[in-house]
Amino acid sequence: MLDIQTLRNDLSGVATRLAARGFVLDTARFEQLEAERKTIQTRTQDLQAQRNATSKRIGQAKAKGEDTSAIMAEVAGIGDELKQLEAQLPQVLQALDAFLAVIPNVPHASVPVGKSEADNEEVRRFGEPTKFDFAVQDHVSLGEGLGGLDFETATKISGARFTLLKGSLARLHRSLAQFMLDTHTEQHGYTETYVPFMVNADSMRGTGQLPKFEEDLFKIPFGLEEPSAAEQARIVSQGTAGSLREEIREKYFYLIPTAEVPVTNMVRDEIVPLEKLPLKFVAHTPCFRSEAGSYGRDTRGMIRQHQFEKVELVQMVHPDTSYHVLEELLGHAETILKKLELPYRVVKLCTGDIGFSSATTYDIEVWLPAQNTYREISSCSNFEAFQARRMQARFRNAAGKPELLHTLNGSGLAVGRTLVAVLENNQQADGSVRIPEVLRPYMGGLEIIRAG
Repeated sequence: MLDIQTLRNDLSGVATRLAARGFVLDTARFEQLEAERKTIQTRTQDLQAQRNATSKRIGQAKAKGEDTSAIMAEVAGIGDELKQLEAQLPQVLQALDAFLAVIPNVPHASVPVGKSEADNEEVRRFGEPTKFDFAVQDHVSLGEGLGGLDFETATKISGARFTLLKGSLARLHRSLAQFMLDTHTEQHGYTETYVPFMVNADSMRGTGQLPKFEEDLFKIPFGLEEPSAAEQARIVSQGTAGSLREEIREKYFYLIPTAEVPVTNMVRDEIVPLEKLPLKFVAHTPCFRSEAGSYGRDTRGMIRQHQFEKVELVQMVHPDTSYHVLEELLGHAETILKKLELPYRVVKLCTGDIGFSSATTYDIEVWLPAQNTYREISSCSNFEAFQARRMQARFRNAAGKPELLHTLNGSGLAVGRTLVAVLENNQQADGSVRIPEVLRPYMGGLEIIRAG
């Protein structure tokens, strides 16, 4: 969430910076809400002063033995108007919060200006795209040929966009996750965490998934039904339609779209001691996404699934260090691909392609021979104080005062997409797959996966 003081002090400047990422800030609506807030608060202060002065007049009149009924009626009228204002202010503040909740983060000055992924800037490459002297198979053909990838059964069990792995491929998938966790905990200093896979609405709001991306989430009611028509009417009469939506959200658990949500929310409503920074966590979790609006894209194979696994890196740091930490975190994710000897490139996302909560994002794209292109396997982002402000996640600075943290995260890596890259880049002419040397200890010494 953006700092409301920044909007108050530089509304046109913020609108211009947001326009670079394709977001039109409704400045008129903000000014209207701010005017309402100021009017209510100013009138409230004036009435409180009047009431205090009038109360003194009552005391003085009583001391003189004068009739105070008219003055008391005046005080009562002031009290009635104050009650009305007290009822109006929360509605205006709620409307301001709802307005702020759907405004994306302001891009950092270093982010290249552009409209789409076509305008992203390549930063560097590692390795040369893998070439073969035989007809290249994609991961689907390879996996099915090895007897370890079964989309038909997965569809029977659950539906489209699910995967079933068996045998050596299931073990390879598990080995990749274990290898990533070991690397990040033993070499990069992260603390491994095991977190809930279902979270409440507050957690989703904290990292920016709600309310903007509700349609992309899977949610599960926890024993309560949505309000009846009569109950909805009651809620609306007491507040706004927005409050109705929020009350309904409180009745659900949400399946996590990424471990970023539960891990980052570990510091929600906390004040972290300065000496504890940076906080560095890694988590291996399933991720659940409805992929709303993405039908027709990557429908073959494991690239875009409703359920997949990631090893996620999360850091909460001092604001002065966050951009240094972003480069460090990016390097940690790159290390996995280097150890696996997979060709990749790093791109810096432009203003039109960065995520809702991000101030700066690097994507790591791995080479997929069957597609003859690089595909995203990790996004590493600095959210600055955007998430921390939503969560009220703070640290106590050197002066002893609470200050908002900066939060960062990145995939280290997406396990399924890494499996795809390993299969395609290590395939052999007979359809077998060579296991990268670094994974062989996790595979019981196995060097090649063959059919049968």
